[in-house]
Amino acid sequence: MPVDVVGALVGWVVSLVGDAGIRLVRSSPDERALRKALGLAVDRVVEQADSSCRGALRVGLWECFSTEPRVGLDASSSVDEGLRAAIAAQVAQLDQMVHGDTGQPFYQVVAVDRGWLVEQVSTAIVTALRQVVAARGLAELVHGVDAAEVLARLKELTVAAPAVAVRTLPRDIGSFTGRGDELRRLMQAVAGQAVTGGVVGIHAIEGMAGIGKTALAVHAAHQLAPQFPEGQVFLRLHAHTTGQLPVDPAEALATLLLSVGVAASQIPADGQARELLWRDRLSGKRVLLVLDDAAEPAQVNPLLPGTAESLVVITSRRRLALDDAVSISLDILTPQEAAVLFLRVAAHPDLAPTDAAVAEVTRLCGYLPLAIRLVAGRLRHPSWTVTEVAAELAATGDRLAAIDAGQRSVTAAFDLSYRDLTPDQRQLFRRLDLQPGVDIDAYAAAALGKTTLAAACRHLEDLTDLYVLDEPVRGRFRLHDLLRDYARALAATDPPAEGEAALDRLLDYYLHTATLAAAHLTRRPSTARPPVAHPPDSAPKLVTREAAVAWLEAERANLYAATDYAALHARHGHAIYLPAAMHEFLRAHGPWSQAVALHHTALDAARKTGDQLGEANTLNDLGLVQYSTGDYSAATASLGQALALHRDLGDRLGEATALDDLGRVQYLTDDYSAATASHQQALALYRDLGDRLGEANALNDLGRVQYSTDDYSAATASLEQALALYHDLSDRFGEAEALNTLGQLLWVSGATDDARARHGHALDIAQALGTPVEEARALEGIGHCHLQQGQASEDGACLRQALALYRRLGSPDAQRVETSLLTHGLPRDEGPTSERGR
Repeated sequence: MPVDVVGALVGWVVSLVGDAGIRLVRSSPDERALRKALGLAVDRVVEQADSSCRGALRVGLWECFSTEPRVGLDASSSVDEGLRAAIAAQVAQLDQMVHGDTGQPFYQVVAVDRGWLVEQVSTAIVTALRQVVAARGLAELVHGVDAAEVLARLKELTVAAPAVAVRTLPRDIGSFTGRGDELRRLMQAVAGQAVTGGVVGIHAIEGMAGIGKTALAVHAAHQLAPQFPEGQVFLRLHAHTTGQLPVDPAEALATLLLSVGVAASQIPADGQARELLWRDRLSGKRVLLVLDDAAEPAQVNPLLPGTAESLVVITSRRRLALDDAVSISLDILTPQEAAVLFLRVAAHPDLAPTDAAVAEVTRLCGYLPLAIRLVAGRLRHPSWTVTEVAAELAATGDRLAAIDAGQRSVTAAFDLSYRDLTPDQRQLFRRLDLQPGVDIDAYAAAALGKTTLAAACRHLEDLTDLYVLDEPVRGRFRLHDLLRDYARALAATDPPAEGEAALDRLLDYYLHTATLAAAHLTRRPSTARPPVAHPPDSAPKLVTREAAVAWLEAERANLYAATDYAALHARHGHAIYLPAAMHEFLRAHGPWSQAVALHHTALDAARKTGDQLGEANTLNDLGLVQYSTGDYSAATASLGQALALHRDLGDRLGEATALDDLGRVQYLTDDYSAATASHQQALALYRDLGDRLGEANALNDLGRVQYSTDDYSAATASLEQALALYHDLSDRFGEAEALNTLGQLLWVSGATDDARARHGHALDIAQALGTPVEEARALEGIGHCHLQQGQASEDGACLRQALALYRRLGSPDAQRVETSLLTHGLPRDEGPTSERGR
């Protein structure tokens, strides 16, 4: 082959594929696009040749790229050499490229060897082109190529990735079966929406538990994904998760905003502002949103995009009266679909959907997808035949009465699946129902099963592989609600003592680990010693405050449920001390209404058992939360009772804590004289006991009273001492609290710039710690500083952020901030601001 022809071909292919296509070839080669690109290149070269030799030349060019060239044609090496030379020449142009800001050469910026880059790119392109040609016949490659189509496709493939490109769909199930009509309706509706435009497409998939709503939604989403290139987002709304409240729309919006790249610090605290920001981020984008297990329209409406480019698929166990939504109601599978599903899961090539035994098995499974999958998994064991499975199902009695009419055969399916488990797996499965909460991790499972952490992990993974457990979040497992009922029926046949011992171990695990977490968060000294009879052999290593907060947040619902269970079943020690361990977490993160209810549960348990120290400590915790919510009368009563009990018990440390907390309530009710006396008595006790944390708390609280009585000099001295103590103790929360109090003092005394600096420092600490209480105080303080300096736009933004945080916490301070905004003619609710004034 003439060298000039090879050079022309190489130059064209490299210009078309080499520059923009390097990333495409190295990451995920698109065979069809490359094949067409190469075909177009050949056509362009052939057009330049003499008409008498075009046919032979076309064949010869393709043979150059073939893995098996014709005998006597040794041009492939020339093509290799030509491609590599052309690529090297193009890569050499990178020598002239420098970073716009630093002036550094390209290779220094990317830290890659030039020779390595040439070799890697050359090999990738040459290999890809050879594979493309070898994969298809010659005639198909060289005919019918539309140049416009090729160029458009390449342009589409080489455009930079969009800024928003989320891919959070769960994996599609390979054995998905049936639902053809529902899928067609969904696809047709989406196609119609694309043609007509209009409002955002909303499709609600509805039906009973276990019917396959989520499976259909995920399968359809994967089919539709190419039509929504800027993201496919999956979000669970937990309408029917045992022991867990449905996801609040504001929290759901926070999750969605994080998924599209909004920084956590930029997510507004106010739900309406989040909704506006979410719709703004989706405006003009083609995004597919799957909302799984929705509770009601009020939960879903704030999450809906505002423009017609996006599509929303919702699953729910109830009919959702959503405007413009297309409802798809699922029923059980048809006998034919059920048979196909059974065979796909069972993976038995010798069976056919028309086999009588297959039909009998699926009938006894009630044609319910969940039951069919479980029974079909049985046939993965070679010792069973489908005839034996059918016979066993027919002979097994019903044990699960809580299934809808006509579905009792699911019990038999569960029985048969259960028989395949090892003794250890069976025991763990039965005990999983004892967990009073939402889900379980390996540590809690190890405590329940009295086994090692490694064994618990292995059993949980095995149960998941056998379709007995679900793993909605990595490392956290849960039973489907039908399987939970089944496990409960089985556990009822175990010796009661075994179940009681397992529950004691689980509650001890939660109390032990919650106490470890609380050690990173505690704000007050205490003499309480949680009654953990059997510390767990395995527990997470919570070595930082961040790890402690993350664990408490992940286990929040389980800890609530464990407390309620303990109170109802005479585990009074756990009912008293689990809320105590959660106290500082709930006080910092809210919601305070839940904290009040939890402490009332603990108080009842303490009084029933005559645990006076537990009662005193609980009253103290309860009073502090009541004070935070603005219920000063109840707080005064609780703290007064706590103080009396501590004194009766001779608990001087508890007495000091109750006095200091009582002083806070007295301060807020304008009883400054009583507040001063309480704080001073607390301070003296703390100093006498050598408790520096208590001393810092008392000084901080005393300083607040002193500046409120215009004794600025004494207040400054007290607050600076408190700040120094907090710093020495590495108590960053305390630092933020003292800085905010100093900021208030400086603002009152007219030192606005210094006040703003103190609040700004407090805000940095509070946001780093994730403590909305002090974050709100800091933002409020900064806003008031701006008001004093006449900076209306900045003060309004800060005050609105503070207002949203106070509302989320349930704090009465929200009213004060609302009043400030109204007084200065500023709106109370507005979209988020990208800057914060300092």
